[in-house]
Amino acid sequence: MTTRRHFVATMIAASLAVGGISSALAADQIIKVGTLKLMHGITPYFYDKFTPPGYKIEVIPFETPTDGKNAVVTKSVDFGTYGLAAATLGAAAGEPVVIVAAQCNRGMAVVARADSGIDSIKGLKGKRVGILPGSTQEVVILDRLKQEGMTVKDITPVRVSFSEMASALERGDVDAYVGAEPGPSISVGKGIGKIVEYPYTTPTGTVNMVMTTHADTVKTKPELIKVFLKIHQQATEYVMANRAAFVDMSVQKLGLPAKTAELAAPNVELTWKLDDDWTKRAKYYGSQMLDKKQIRRLPDYDAFINASFVKQIK
Repeated sequence: MTTRRHFVATMIAASLAVGGISSALAADQIIKVGTLKLMHGITPYFYDKFTPPGYKIEVIPFETPTDGKNAVVTKSVDFGTYGLAAATLGAAAGEPVVIVAAQCNRGMAVVARADSGIDSIKGLKGKRVGILPGSTQEVVILDRLKQEGMTVKDITPVRVSFSEMASALERGDVDAYVGAEPGPSISVGKGIGKIVEYPYTTPTGTVNMVMTTHADTVKTKPELIKVFLKIHQQATEYVMANRAAFVDMSVQKLGLPAKTAELAAPNVELTWKLDDDWTKRAKYYGSQMLDKKQIRRLPDYDAFINASFVKQIK
C-alpha cells in the first residue's frame, strides 16, 4: 500500500513538473520598450500588430529623455527611444548605450506667444525661452542662436519639460519655447502660440530621436535585436503610410484632440533607418555638445552607433 501511495505521489509530482515546464516553454518572451510621451515616440504602440509568435511587447512611457536613457542603462527596459542628446550624454560618460536604429526625424519647433511680436530666432533676444536641458532641442537651439550671432546669454532659458511647454506658454511663464510635438501644435491650435520656425537648418538637420539598447544585449542577444528591429521597421512603415492610424493612436495614448494630432502629424517623420548621412549628422551633433561643454569627450562612435542590424534588415 505504501509503495502504491509513493508511486501515485511520484507520478503526480512528475506530472505537475512537466506541466510547469510546458507552461514555461509556452510563455511569450516579453520585450520591454521605453518611449516618451510624444507623438514622435508613438511607434511602439503599434508593435503588437507586427510581433511574431513567441514574443509580447510591453510599452513603458517616460516623461523625459534622461528617464528613458537611464532605463536602458539599468536594463529596466530592453529597448528605449528618446532624443539623440540623452543617448550621446550617456555614451560620452561611458554608459553602455548603443543606438541600433533611428526612431524619428523632425518633430521640433520654436514656438512663441501669438501676441509676443517674436517672428524670428533673433526675436528671442531678452525673452524667457522654455528649454529642456539634456534634450536634442537644447543643442539645436544653441546652434541656431550661434548661426544668428547670438549665444544662450542673449536669452533667459527656463527649464520646462516637453509636456508642460504649451501650458507654460499659455500661463505666460515663458515667452517662447523650443518644443516637441504635440506641444507646438497644441499652442497653435489654441491660438495661444505661433511657429517661429522649424529648426532644421543646422548641419544636424532633422535628426531627433533614436532607438537604443544596452551594450550587453548587443553582445549576448543579437537575435533578439533582429526580431525587435523587424517589428520596429514594419510598425514604422505602417504608421507613416496610415496617417489616420497615427492620429487615432496619438489621441488614444496621449489624450490629444484629433485636430491637434492632425496638425502635428506633418511635422513628424517616423523612421528606422541608419545610413551614412544620418551618422554624419549625429557625429556633428556630438561635436556641438563637446563645443558647448555639455560632454567632456566624444563617444566611441564605433561602439555607440551600431548600424549592422539595420543593414541586415535592409
